[in-house]
Amino acid sequence: MSSTNKNTQAMIKIQDISKWYGEFQVLTNCTTNISKGEVVVVCGPSGSGKSTLIKCVNALEPFQKGNIIVDGTSIANNKNLPQLRSRVGMVFQHFELFPHLSVTENLVLAQVKVLKRSKNEALKKGLGYLDRVGLSAQAHKYPGQLSGGQQQRVAIARALSMDPICMLFDEPTSALDPEMVNEVLDVMVELAHEGMTMMCVTHEMGFARKVANRVIFMDKGHIIEDCDKKEFFENPDKRSERAKQFLSKILTH
Repeated sequence: MSSTNKNTQAMIKIQDISKWYGEFQVLTNCTTNISKGEVVVVCGPSGSGKSTLIKCVNALEPFQKGNIIVDGTSIANNKNLPQLRSRVGMVFQHFELFPHLSVTENLVLAQVKVLKRSKNEALKKGLGYLDRVGLSAQAHKYPGQLSGGQQQRVAIARALSMDPICMLFDEPTSALDPEMVNEVLDVMVELAHEGMTMMCVTHEMGFARKVANRVIFMDKGHIIEDCDKKEFFENPDKRSERAKQFLSKILTH
């Protein structure tokens, strides 16, 4: 799939987004579209704005200029953000599970509160996704009794239980021990193969090469590259100087 997405099929439209923290501009005129069923990996050096950009997509971070439209719903000045967020699954670096609730309770809570599902319906849905990520046996445990990889898989199951139209991943493996990374990436690969629209901030270039349609490379708040993954990885001479430096460091490890 090329980077010239047709607006009509774009699930996520990011239009000229700029954001400041006080005087400091963290995003500058960022524009891209993500089509339904597309997997886009966002990468770049630390502090490039990639996590901030992805958090703008479901309004966890406010932006001062531009607009983001998710499945036809504008985020700018939207008065019903909980409704919007319920349709956009988000998986964070540090799991964000409620430590005082069991795995099952973590899966059920938002479904009942936000989607107004009955507890039985929410339980059935949540346990179905828990099985899907291979953790049925852990249903009655608490997050603190699970490994980091297991907690992240529960977080993915929780997000999927909300029947999202797209999934956002903000460095989902960066807080994990190396041997736990693959168990999370395997779930993400499966989702990608099933056609879930995904926007992933990650340093896992193996994952990007395996399942991404496109790679967005950011530096200092700008989108520097937005191209097909093959172009990004196999034509380094055509990349910007900054992307070349990044690739030379990251691909040697």
